[in-house]
Amino acid sequence: MAKGGGKDQKRSETPTLGNPKARFKYDIVERVECGIVLLGTEVKSLREGRGSIEEAYARFKGTDLWIVGMHVDEYRSSGYSKHEPRRPRKLLLHRLELTHLRDEVERRGYTLVPLRVYWGDRGIAKVDLALVKGRKLHDKRAADREKTAKREMDRAMRRR
Repeated sequence: MAKGGGKDQKRSETPTLGNPKARFKYDIVERVECGIVLLGTEVKSLREGRGSIEEAYARFKGTDLWIVGMHVDEYRSSGYSKHEPRRPRKLLLHRLELTHLRDEVERRGYTLVPLRVYWGDRGIAKVDLALVKGRKLHDKRAADREKTAKREMDRAMRRR
């Protein structure tokens, strides 16, 4: 059997970008998986895990949904064709999903925040986008208390 890339090759080994602070800062109302439009050098850079979505959010421009603030480092081996690291990138969703998300954002004042960027089954870049509601400071403190209490209970259960 020949070595190299085939259908049996595992793509889960490629790095993904995450946004761990989003779960602390926001209450997640709904999650949506969407595609993203990338340039060739951006794809290669993301395959190396060189980027960040911690300051990113999604917004509507016209009828399209764009991710703003996502940083993708320049690909090291690219020659003359380089991309802008913080350029807005278009997100791909079905029309019904777009209208649903637009209604939620406009009516209820929710925000669209990316939770992670990963590679799908066919090797296509996907964004796990969340419809979120901001937490107040006391909500964050309560969530932190619950997290430490759960951690202490788990430790006590393991000791027994």
